[in-house]
Amino acid sequence: MHHNSLRTAVLLGALSALILLAGAWLGGGAGVRLAFLVALAANGVAYFFSDTIALSAMRARPVSEVEQPVLYRIVRELSYDARQPMPRLYVSPTMQPNAFATGRNPRKAAVCVTHGVLGLLDERELRGVIGHELSHVYNRDILISSVAGALATMITYFGYVGLFFGSDDDEGPGFLGALLVMILGPVAASMIQMAISRSREFAADEAGARLTGDPLALASALRKIEMEVRRLPLPENGRLASASHMMIANPFRGAGIGRLFSSHPPIAQRIARLERMAGYRR
Repeated sequence: MHHNSLRTAVLLGALSALILLAGAWLGGGAGVRLAFLVALAANGVAYFFSDTIALSAMRARPVSEVEQPVLYRIVRELSYDARQPMPRLYVSPTMQPNAFATGRNPRKAAVCVTHGVLGLLDERELRGVIGHELSHVYNRDILISSVAGALATMITYFGYVGLFFGSDDDEGPGFLGALLVMILGPVAASMIQMAISRSREFAADEAGARLTGDPLALASALRKIEMEVRRLPLPENGRLASASHMMIANPFRGAGIGRLFSSHPPIAQRIARLERMAGYRR
């Protein structure tokens, strides 16, 4: 867990440095100042509105304990065991089985599950999934991923600024240089963001399994979810893409090169790690 936290800090630092370098290359000292201000603004939006954006993308609505008594009981018990406040609970009408947590800290957290996951998993498996999502909240992973996403967006922004307002004199990178930033910058930013998301998924699997005391329950849930996600992939539009890295499984059809650039580690690797936690040997 300490190793993952350190690696996440290094990756976020690299992403921030990439923004400042792009600003310096495209606009000198003024570019660095602009990059700093825009990055701060993007981080502020991500910090305060990440939960609203993600819940809206999944068309989620809050549910009461009368509507979802089992879900409430599971979340209440795990929150009590972790000595943390109970998050708000939402349900998305999406039939694909998935779940995610959002919110900048445990007091502002929300956990959302889809209709699909409620219909697919038994209570033990659902408990494993909820443990995973609560661990994301307790480890501040939602804030980290939101900040990473905002910073990655800024890389693209500066590429476009340089492309349309750059110059060919000695004071700027020129058209071709700005075009290079616009193409390669987002690729580098996406790779850093994916590395952050993947490391946090492994950490949340481990922490969630320790919270529930049942690694095999989460492993079983992931196995079922993977099969159904392949059968019912979500459309890859911009709104869903902004929330996809928060979900317990990649909601899109990852195949070929798409699997290489997935924000989630392979389900098989996650299941193998959970089985090792339970003492299982193939």
